[in-house]
Amino acid sequence: MSKSILITGASSGIGRAVAELFLAEDWQVGLAARRAEKLEEAAAGHANAHVLPADVTDPAAVDHAVNSFAMAAGRLDVLFNNAGIFTPPGTIDEIPLKDWFASVNVNLTGMYLAARAAFRQMRHQAPQGGRIINNGSIAAHVPRPHSAPYAATKAAITGLTKSLSLDGRPFDIACGQIDIGNTRTPMVEDLSRRHAEANPEAEPMQSFAVEDAAKSVLHMANLPLEANVQFMTVMATKMPYIGRG
Repeated sequence: MSKSILITGASSGIGRAVAELFLAEDWQVGLAARRAEKLEEAAAGHANAHVLPADVTDPAAVDHAVNSFAMAAGRLDVLFNNAGIFTPPGTIDEIPLKDWFASVNVNLTGMYLAARAAFRQMRHQAPQGGRIINNGSIAAHVPRPHSAPYAATKAAITGLTKSLSLDGRPFDIACGQIDIGNTRTPMVEDLSRRHAEANPEAEPMQSFAVEDAAKSVLHMANLPLEANVQFMTVMATKMPYIGRG
């Protein structure tokens, strides 16, 4: 039986690239996101793709997606906990509270709910165990200017990763985090455009192919459960990450 992975935020960006790679590698792939039509696009032509429309902020929808996929695939080997948003920039006093609540709901609560449902499934399936890969961000360590909601929620994911890694040990549930720099996705391209408009004289934002980020997720997922990548940083080589400030 081929291994199985459920991917949240699978309709675009990093999630879509990861889904496409795992489908090509003959995994059973659960594609979860709000936009069913985008998921159908990604799944087209793949018998091993499972379309799971779900809003990660809805606990019942997340539980249903995990349960449905585990039943269809036979078990849940890996969760790529990826769904996230980046709200418009601003200083903390300028950012509307609705953007703060949206960030917390998707980037933190949504990832908590997906991890919770996956952990439950992995704990009770036979054989027991599995792997949760949380998509963090280098913003968890070095935030961009004017990004308090995103930076705060991504820093919280690091705490969630450590807690899940510890609590999963008795049940053979491994948990690691991948912190991804600027990949060439629609979200980053939008950030790059804003950056260029706000700073016409500045160096362009450095980025790298989203497919290479997906390969890093595949490496983490393919490890036996006795091994774990606890934290991985993958980014454009010339990003101003090391030595910032």
